[in-house]
Amino acid sequence: MSKTSKTDFEIYKRLLTYTKSHRLLFAISIFGFLIYSSTQPLFASLIQQIIDTVQAKSRDKMLYLPLYFSGLVVLRGIGNYLGNYYLAKVSLNVIHALRCELFDKYTQLPTVYFDDNNSGYMIARITHNVGQVAQATTDAIRKIVQEGLTALGLLGYLFYMNWQLSLVFLVVAPVIALLVNYVSKRLRMLSQRIQNSIGDMTHITSELVNGHRIVRSYGGEAYEKRRFLESSLYNRRQSLKATTTSSVHNQLMQLVIAVALAFLMYMALFFMEQDSVGSFVGYLTAAFLLPRPFRQLSDANSDIQKGIVAADSLFKVLDTEGELDSGTYAPDRCQGALEFKNLTFQYASASEPSLTDISFKVEPGQTIALVGASGGGKSTLVNLVSRFYSHDQGQILLDGVEINDYQLANLRKHIALVNQQVILFNDTIANNIAYGALAGASRESIEQAATDAYAMEFISKYEHGLDTEIGENGVKLSGGQRQRLALARALLKDAPILILDEATSALDTESERYIQAALQKVMGNRTTLVIAHRLSTIENADVILVMERGRIVERGSHNELLALNGAYARLHAMQFRENNEGAF
Repeated sequence: MSKTSKTDFEIYKRLLTYTKSHRLLFAISIFGFLIYSSTQPLFASLIQQIIDTVQAKSRDKMLYLPLYFSGLVVLRGIGNYLGNYYLAKVSLNVIHALRCELFDKYTQLPTVYFDDNNSGYMIARITHNVGQVAQATTDAIRKIVQEGLTALGLLGYLFYMNWQLSLVFLVVAPVIALLVNYVSKRLRMLSQRIQNSIGDMTHITSELVNGHRIVRSYGGEAYEKRRFLESSLYNRRQSLKATTTSSVHNQLMQLVIAVALAFLMYMALFFMEQDSVGSFVGYLTAAFLLPRPFRQLSDANSDIQKGIVAADSLFKVLDTEGELDSGTYAPDRCQGALEFKNLTFQYASASEPSLTDISFKVEPGQTIALVGASGGGKSTLVNLVSRFYSHDQGQILLDGVEINDYQLANLRKHIALVNQQVILFNDTIANNIAYGALAGASRESIEQAATDAYAMEFISKYEHGLDTEIGENGVKLSGGQRQRLALARALLKDAPILILDEATSALDTESERYIQAALQKVMGNRTTLVIAHRLSTIENADVILVMERGRIVERGSHNELLALNGAYARLHAMQFRENNEGAF
């Protein structure tokens, strides 16, 4: 067996391990298919007996044969029901288990995985690829078991009736094996291309749905249509190739079997002269019933090849290492003292470090502002605090303990994050504030957090108040309202460390007034890292760090930095010129 075949076998074997917990249901299904398959050679035997009975004019058998026929039909129906129903139960359980396991894995994967992988492909794995796995664990197994047992039963009957004549099937077996091997390889290749094209279509559609305002504003409809059309045409071409491959394969296999049957029929006319007419007709009937199960087995092979490719893509995700979490330190609540010592960090795909030799200290309750032009390393720095990326040069200490020594969930419990790009969910306002680990919060504490974030000012105007549905990503809210909900979420979390990543950029004057008031409450006595905040926050920060190209070039208070007349002073003059407003 080749390395490729061995790998495919291992993938399918691993896929079938998901049926282990449903062994009883699987056994009942196999038993049902066994009953169903046994009726096929019995029907051939029935035809033999009918012809022999007619020739012998036996009245006794004439009464018994209709009952025999009726019994076979009932038995076939029972077997078919047991096989299909219980296999469907097994299959749906397997699909459910795989889908949930894959989604659970997505919640554990490191941030770098999401940076490196197309969202369309990730979504397609849960939707399309799992569907392909479904075919490999339902239709394919059903056909293999049902039609395989049927073929074995018919071959057994043929060898029982005349083993010398039946040897002709051993001659065509190698030809069929070669056909199956070639088609399997081609179908795997085409299935991979089809899955990739579906990932592309999913991604393009997702971008259109999420960015439809930009698409329409900049006249991108034609461009997006062309992108989707090209992707869909590619998918169609590959799908047609796969269908053509399967169809041609089926016809070639049928031709090989037909030639074998023609030769068998020719030989039977000579070698079965001494047999009864019933035996002759029964033998040929069984022989001519063989093409159908072979054709079904060919279709099953096609489903299996698609399923192997789909399962391979799923298992690659499941085998990806999750976020590194080797820390064991888990305090109930930290004080919030942060210290950076000689921190240097470089992204895996970058040619140079994003941060170089960063060192500073934040006392509990202090506010540190990070300012500077885009690309200076500000967001990278705060992402390292939450361990969205792992650092290996230098240290980040929280209360004197390296953050890598913290249990990951415990570390993030001490940090509240408010981004410029607020993420809200298609749920109620209350559930968006009390999200995740905060879901058990009381109604009173949710309302208090909303009040402190100045969000109740607009929430109270809705008919359903906190129970108002806000649409996908809060589409029914303004930018300022969305930011206030994000701040309310941070307030409810009540974490000792607060990270504000451009939380008030591009807000109107009224929203800015509400957000600034809310920020004073949110920041409170918390250790706060502020990126590119408004002037009022920058002025009130205990320390301002000016960053350029991953290095700290200036540090001090607002007045101290203005007095230096350096990088901060230039930024201040440029970005706060109009009414002392702007954003770094």
